[in-house]
Amino acid sequence: MPDSMTITAATVDPGLLDLPWDLPLDAWPEETIVALPKGISRHLVRFVHLSGYVVAVKETSAELARSEYDMLRTLQRMDVPCVDPVAVITNRVGREGEELQPVLVTRHLRFSLPYRALYSQTLRPDTATRLVDALALLLVRLHVIGFYWGDVSLSNTLFRRDAGSFAAYLVDAETGKLYPGGLSNGQRENDLEVARVNIAGELLDLEAGGRLDENADPVDVSNRIVAQYRTLWTELTGTEQFDATERWRINDRVERLNALGFDIEELSIRTAEAGAQVRIQPKVVDAGHHQRRLLRLTGLDAEENQARRLLNDLDAYRARNGREELDEEMVAHEWVSRVFEPVVRAIPRDLRGRLEPAEVFHELLEHRWFMSQQEERSVSLPEATTAYINDVLRHRRDERTLINPPTSSIALPLDDEDDDVDDWRASV
Repeated sequence: MPDSMTITAATVDPGLLDLPWDLPLDAWPEETIVALPKGISRHLVRFVHLSGYVVAVKETSAELARSEYDMLRTLQRMDVPCVDPVAVITNRVGREGEELQPVLVTRHLRFSLPYRALYSQTLRPDTATRLVDALALLLVRLHVIGFYWGDVSLSNTLFRRDAGSFAAYLVDAETGKLYPGGLSNGQRENDLEVARVNIAGELLDLEAGGRLDENADPVDVSNRIVAQYRTLWTELTGTEQFDATERWRINDRVERLNALGFDIEELSIRTAEAGAQVRIQPKVVDAGHHQRRLLRLTGLDAEENQARRLLNDLDAYRARNGREELDEEMVAHEWVSRVFEPVVRAIPRDLRGRLEPAEVFHELLEHRWFMSQQEERSVSLPEATTAYINDVLRHRRDERTLINPPTSSIALPLDDEDDDVDDWRASV
């Protein structure tokens, strides 16, 4: 570690001191580097092992590194999906005394992939559409809090599977600025136009390389972000007016916003002088309505659509077993211990890195429904679990960074795991 080097971090990981900061990033030894798919970046980026996890190291200027580090920390405090900033390293000096570029260190987002790596051969039209939809939602969330991105693109975003859809995370905040008073329409429109142009270019690049399905039109897909963004923005911030006899539309608006994953801080309701018209305008708090409810009830941390799917199964369990009169949190604890955790324990250890537990559970429910339709009978959860593991999960590629020792997002007993699974199969 060079004597003059400076590390700026909220909590310094001692493992940072062991990395070869006295070498240019492109000269770091292979045993330090992790082979993970990367998006397109204007800066040199390398993935590196650090204390049992993986970090991304990006060479940039000192000013940009500090600015982006501070912005990512601010966005995290505001519950915006983004990568976790770890440290800024400045005053690097090479072994020959030469000045080396400062770096920004961020934590790699587990189970995430850049858009170019989602499919190893071709990007299908429906996948490209779902990526754009996820990016549109992320952009709306950023604009709601007054964040101007300035460089919206698929390349500056990471994607995680989310119950048949994708969840988008901001990766590059280098050009971003936060305006506490909110964004003007011009700023929002500029971000939207940058997104449209960048996405079209990125998909055209995939098309030129034979990695975009021939049925996908890059321009049509890129134009979708504009339409999707406007629909979401209007739903979240638009004023709605209706007849006073249609008061049910107030609850309907709230439910639509909750379905999109947003909670509401307050509703502004105004009645016309004649009393015949009602005008409402919601004040949105933030996305994550279902995530917060699932976390509160079960302690499980999932993406928004995953949380919605798990909550639906929890509600179905409650109705199916006559638990409607019991305390919701008590039933949720019972569902986790009797339904969710046994499914996770049933997955062989060598397959647990394929998908997140919540995504596995979602896919299992889908597979169970498909089996029931095919066989025209009600397939039990243990039976569906066995079929899903053998017919689906075993053939999926690993979407987690494999690090030893392996970690899990759920603490499960391992000593008598097989016995627990056998008991569950017999009892369900």
